[in-house]
Amino acid sequence: MIKKESEADCMEIEKVLKEQRNFFETGATKSIQFRQNALKRLEIVIKKHEREIADALKKDLHKSAFESYMTEIGLLLNEIRYVKKHLAGWMKEKWVPTPFAQFPAKSMVIAEPYGVVLIIAPWNYPFLLCLQPLIDAISGGNCCVIKPSGASTVSFKMIKKIIEEAFPLEFVAVIKDGEEENKKLLEQKFDFIFYTGGPRVGKLIMEQAAKQLTPVVLELGGKSPCIVEESADLNLAAKRIVFGKFLNSGQTCVAPDYVLVQESVKEELILKMCKWIHRMYGKEPLKCKDYPKIISSYHYERLMKLLKEELVVSGGYGRKETLQIAPTILNETDFDAPVMQEEIFGPILPVIGFETIERAVNLVKQKEKPLALYLFTKEQSVKKQVLSQLSFGGGCVNDTIVHLATSYMGFGGVGASGMGSYHGKAGFDTFSHKKSLLVRKSKIDIPIRYLPYRKYKNLFLHLFLR
Repeated sequence: MIKKESEADCMEIEKVLKEQRNFFETGATKSIQFRQNALKRLEIVIKKHEREIADALKKDLHKSAFESYMTEIGLLLNEIRYVKKHLAGWMKEKWVPTPFAQFPAKSMVIAEPYGVVLIIAPWNYPFLLCLQPLIDAISGGNCCVIKPSGASTVSFKMIKKIIEEAFPLEFVAVIKDGEEENKKLLEQKFDFIFYTGGPRVGKLIMEQAAKQLTPVVLELGGKSPCIVEESADLNLAAKRIVFGKFLNSGQTCVAPDYVLVQESVKEELILKMCKWIHRMYGKEPLKCKDYPKIISSYHYERLMKLLKEELVVSGGYGRKETLQIAPTILNETDFDAPVMQEEIFGPILPVIGFETIERAVNLVKQKEKPLALYLFTKEQSVKKQVLSQLSFGGGCVNDTIVHLATSYMGFGGVGASGMGSYHGKAGFDTFSHKKSLLVRKSKIDIPIRYLPYRKYKNLFLHLFLR
């Protein structure tokens, strides 16, 4: 066993991988007992350090304890409970029908672990987006190397503490964030890579993975639209949009990036969103003790630049000392404006009007397929039209963001917003190779397939394979 240190520098990365491969080859991770015990250990350690996790999130992102539990700690514990409950059934061999031409035989599909997997996590939900894929990787029977983001500095140290307390380094290891470490890490041969972050880095990871023919899952993002049709309950829509957009100060990959609202109700929706901002965060949001901050001065300056020459109807100001930007609503934003050229990832919400639902659909189609889409309407015909014509990773009708808070559905993107999914059974499947196996009996051997080919064999061939 390696010395009990879960943070490895550049010189140790190859050593960690070698130790993990050696441990994986023992077959220990393949048993259900090992996986269940590993999940139980992680659950115990998370519960033990729940307050410290919340403190870390407060220091890194100024999250309240309530929001930390709602969006990270609680979801992790729920995922562990769900996986533990269903894991035995997922691991069972799945018998499938066998074609008559292969009689006598039986066919099955066996889920087996990939081996040593790499999980690269972002800073915005540092615990959830690091440990939730880890839970699914453990359920699949893999050894794991984790690289959390160093931008959430206190959370990084807490993740390191949790992992080294729960697991030996040859099973799960944490690699520190750094340019040299990142370069060295991607030069290694992994059996699977799971990445959550932006498209630019996602492309680099996919490029490096292609050199080793390593399969990847990319959880990216994009400009997730929120469409509000005139029949919607506008007060409820406004409340749920404000909740979903300004949660974690807008630093959420599935946050509504912009609102498309029918012109007939646009002004009313804006007024109601302003009302709910005041109700949730007060008339002076930057004094709200539960309002999160922007992760860094770089991102703060980037977001403030997006406000230039925009029509601000609420917010539009920040406080650099605390890296906070007030919840901001923009009106009459143009699709060519800088704020509409990239994922905002902050507390800025452009509002754009449309006349017909066909126009709204066409506007969304002009952009890359989003990670999420939200639709507010009471009309079934509108719901059917939007959902049938637009492709997106996942979403909600008459709500925002909460579709990811479940282990019963997979979560992932499509097109430029990502590939692959996880959570619950989808996560187990993502971190498992499905091995197909045919078990043939040896007492009977039908000779049709063997040379020499005869006319009567041709008749039987067409009979079996028609």
